[in-house]
Amino acid sequence: MYKGRSGGIMGGGGSSRSELLGGATDRKRINEALDKHLKKSSPSTSKDVDSFPSTSTAKSHLQEEVESEGSDVSGSEAGDEDTSWISWFCNLRGNEFFCEVDEDYVQDDFNLCGLSGQVPYYDYALDLILDVESSNGDMFTEEQNELVESAAEMLYGLIHVRYILTTKGMAAMLEKYKKCDFGRCPRVFCSGQACLPVGQSDIPRSSTVKIYCPKCEDLYYPRSKYQGNIDGAYFGTTFPHLFLMAHGNMKPQKPSQTYVPKIFGFKVHKKQ
Repeated sequence: MYKGRSGGIMGGGGSSRSELLGGATDRKRINEALDKHLKKSSPSTSKDVDSFPSTSTAKSHLQEEVESEGSDVSGSEAGDEDTSWISWFCNLRGNEFFCEVDEDYVQDDFNLCGLSGQVPYYDYALDLILDVESSNGDMFTEEQNELVESAAEMLYGLIHVRYILTTKGMAAMLEKYKKCDFGRCPRVFCSGQACLPVGQSDIPRSSTVKIYCPKCEDLYYPRSKYQGNIDGAYFGTTFPHLFLMAHGNMKPQKPSQTYVPKIFGFKVHKKQ
């Protein structure tokens, strides 16, 4: 678990991270409060192709994971106290699509322009991402600490979508693409082509992340239910296409085969 979280999220409160994640009812209540906060602070927008699940729904999968496996970290030891928040977050099960944003990038105010108005508890969320201890944590209730943590996850996603369009960000995503961390195209004639994450909207909380196949140029749902709850705005509509332009050698040729429906060996006649 991330640094044991003794002393609370912001350095106070005396609660460990496992205690803060304990209890599906508390998690649901806390994230419903965050949903309400976000609805108040942002104007209503039209629905995208698919409805975005509420924060409480997305977080319930994380809670199930914690209860079933006894740990919310994959690929790293839970007791590693030297792990940064960014590394901890990216190693959570379901967050495999995220790359680790360089801390220097996060510390540059220019890169965060405009985000303070989109994320509640912005300053505290940023401190959490950068592992900055704050004495103000002593004044926070457990519920407020949970809201700060949820805000930190949202803020990191909005920073991430900008970072992956930079040279360093694309290099990090290239390594993940080579390892097929984003999954493979389920289409038979794409022969297991590696995919890239993409959002159908750049507006947060509009739709969930999809995977884009550069071979058939179509979108698919991620296979994992955990990945399927990630906000598509954390990857944006631009990334896969700019990525393939920057790395033209990674763009595959379009499939030459298409499926032909047949009955008893005869092609099905298409009605005009």
